[in-house]
Amino acid sequence: MIEGNDIICFSNDWNGDPLSKKHIATRLARKNRILWVNSIGNRNPAVSAHDLRRALKKLLQCCQGLRRVAGNIWVLAPLVIPFHGSRAARRVNRRLLRWRVEQACRTLGFQQPITWTFVPSSADVAGSLGERLLVYHCVDEFSQFTGTNRGAILEMERRLLTRADAVIVSSAKLYESKGAYNPNTFLVRHGVDLEHFRKACLDTTREPEECRRLRRPIIGFFGLIADWVDLQTIRHIALARAQWSFVLIGKVQTDTSPLRGLPNVHLLGRRDYESLPAYCKAFDVAILPFIVNELTVAANPLKLREYLAAGLPVVATPLPEVETLGGRVRVARSPQEFLTQIEDLLRERQGSRLAVSKSMESESWDQKVEELSRVVADCLATPNREAERLRAAGAVPAA
Repeated sequence: MIEGNDIICFSNDWNGDPLSKKHIATRLARKNRILWVNSIGNRNPAVSAHDLRRALKKLLQCCQGLRRVAGNIWVLAPLVIPFHGSRAARRVNRRLLRWRVEQACRTLGFQQPITWTFVPSSADVAGSLGERLLVYHCVDEFSQFTGTNRGAILEMERRLLTRADAVIVSSAKLYESKGAYNPNTFLVRHGVDLEHFRKACLDTTREPEECRRLRRPIIGFFGLIADWVDLQTIRHIALARAQWSFVLIGKVQTDTSPLRGLPNVHLLGRRDYESLPAYCKAFDVAILPFIVNELTVAANPLKLREYLAAGLPVVATPLPEVETLGGRVRVARSPQEFLTQIEDLLRERQGSRLAVSKSMESESWDQKVEELSRVVADCLATPNREAERLRAAGAVPAA
């Protein structure tokens, strides 16, 4: 692993559920110092109670200032104006954000940091912070999220792609689309918190009480319930098999009316990350029903590896990254195929869940971070002169 570096990480909010970014940062922090910059927004806000609560939360976090959350990790929660299509807003954001980050770096004594950004909205400051290396780590097709200013996000991302010393992507589709802008593009797929999810295979792990009361089999899903989750497919299966129980765990960010009135569908809401192995133990089959669109075909759903690390049989929509897992995941191209595949898995005598979990040992986050470290170490040893030239020429601001 790389070590002894100061790393500025632009990402999602630290206090959210652990996504790929947090898994990577916590491992890098074993031998490096991390300044984690909370989300600076990707989506335009709406006039809604949800966005008002989020804005108030951002304000409170900003008032906390720089705070230490782990041994080598400090979190900064900046205030930004989340209208990326506005040139005036972006000018203000650039000045405020750069000032806040530079102030935090001075406080921490950061010298010639590495900027490791996961968000295209950082493009107005990333590369202008005196860094010796700029890494853009792309894990989604951000312009395709609902509510974004697509043109503004694409423009910022393209500037970031061009200026980065290295671009790291998590799917083959992203490698194809982002590699066109930067020849130093590397494919490193997601890992999995293997030991955590393997707890689902242990006799000492108890199923949650709310699951023990349900009729078997239990067909399970966990993750953000957003507009890319195919609720119509879940409705089809639930109506066809009223004797099965369907458990959906996660924060709801979309209209769930297709599931309304179905007594065998249980929307449990968000559950702590620590409790997920216990829910996995209660599942008989896990599902990943996604709508196929430009967002999902570029995605590498982290929960797939988490299901497998928990030893679960899985049925999923045949997204490109699902196909790379081969026979470990059954694919279904229609609601009827989902039903058939689930029935086949329930009927077959499944092997040891621990054996399924062990098949993921080469996919651990520890190994993925070592792979990422090799990419970064090579880039430190062989600077990208074109990226250096663009930064020296003042190519950062475009707003």
